[in-house]
Amino acid sequence: MKAPSPMPRPDEVLRSLLFYPVFWGGTILMQVAALVTLPVTRRVALWVPVHWSNFHRWCVTRILGITLKVEGELPHPGVLVAARHESFFEAIDLPTLLDRPAVFTKAELMRLPVWGKLAAEYGLVAVERDQGATALRRMLGAARKLAGEGRILAIFPEGTRIRHGRVAPLQSGFAGLYKLIGLPVVPLAVDSGLLYHRWIKRRGVITYRFGETIPAGLPRDEAEARVIAAINSLNPPA
Repeated sequence: MKAPSPMPRPDEVLRSLLFYPVFWGGTILMQVAALVTLPVTRRVALWVPVHWSNFHRWCVTRILGITLKVEGELPHPGVLVAARHESFFEAIDLPTLLDRPAVFTKAELMRLPVWGKLAAEYGLVAVERDQGATALRRMLGAARKLAGEGRILAIFPEGTRIRHGRVAPLQSGFAGLYKLIGLPVVPLAVDSGLLYHRWIKRRGVITYRFGETIPAGLPRDEAEARVIAAINSLNPPA
């Protein structure tokens, strides 16, 4: 996608100023509802993350005026989706794009009040960096359990947000996860950084592109090279 002009249009400024109070106001209301009802029923832990993601999608498309495009086939259970990470957009949108994915996320996020409890009940998998074999076994056990329940697993293998147009190496933990969990990988490219990763968000099209499935059991170098190429397929050619 062509980069937007350096200066936002007046309507983009107005749309962004409306987006923030509507989205974050709705987020606070959902958090309060979860705080009240979570001690009574665990079903709210499945309801809130999905509806929060759906609400965010509505705000993005209806308020910000961003159009979404999906290329390739949506994955089915029994795979690990390896997604490009350019902004908070795709991190929030995954439960809307996929069917209740179990996402690997930083352990720090699981310790947040209310949200951490919701995330654990929903089925996010905490990634404890540099915490040794015990933490790794705990993470793999949680991931295998969720995969056995028919959940799609999803990870951002770059480990953090990467500016659009830049190619970053994968975090070392991805190779270990790929080897030990034994699932095929579906790479997912996204170009949200051009429109969403800025204070004044811009109108245009955000594209998701699912790549060809990468089978389990490949040598590390080959698997990583194929993932890097696929998740960067929406970046400008070098």
